[in-house]
Amino acid sequence: MTADNLMYWVLDMSKRGYEFDAELDAYGALFDPADQKLWDSSARKEEDSLFERGVQQYNDGDLSGALMTWSEVISLNPKNADAYYSRAIVKNELHTWKSALKDYDAALQISPTFASALLNRGNVRDDNGDYAGAIADYDKAINLSDCDDVTKTRAYFNRGNTKLHLKDKSGACADWNIALQRGEQDAQSLIDKHCKKAPVLKLLQRP
Repeated sequence: MTADNLMYWVLDMSKRGYEFDAELDAYGALFDPADQKLWDSSARKEEDSLFERGVQQYNDGDLSGALMTWSEVISLNPKNADAYYSRAIVKNELHTWKSALKDYDAALQISPTFASALLNRGNVRDDNGDYAGAIADYDKAINLSDCDDVTKTRAYFNRGNTKLHLKDKSGACADWNIALQRGEQDAQSLIDKHCKKAPVLKLLQRP
């Protein structure tokens, strides 16, 4: 249990207390009340199985547990980009976005073409007012030759949102239209709200 892990455990418990009316009943505790044995970190599991353990903890809502597990993966293999990426997601959910950015930076330093990490880092930057940085990340994701369709479509959509923050309405509309053509249905409402429709010319009726 490190100082950082303890901090994130406290943040996790605070978040759950807010969401569950503070009726925790030891929910998310680090032990099973029927078998109160802390996980033995000295008996290090194989890297892949340990990573999957973090995934299961995250899916179960145990954010601090997942963070600790992925931190252990990183201690076993400091070049595991997926572990940094996954830990960044948790850190952002626990409202420590600056630390999340550092993990996204680490993931992208290891794997510069990690499209999902670029997309997520762009989202965090946009949420915190770094619009130029967000657009740079979305640009990189869009220009990756091996970026999957879903991530690329979302990058267009999110880049449109960021351009709107920068008062570039025409650029935003262009990106939303591309996203819509690629299947992002959420773009339609933004297009209807912010993008001018071409005027409809009425034909004059001859007498």
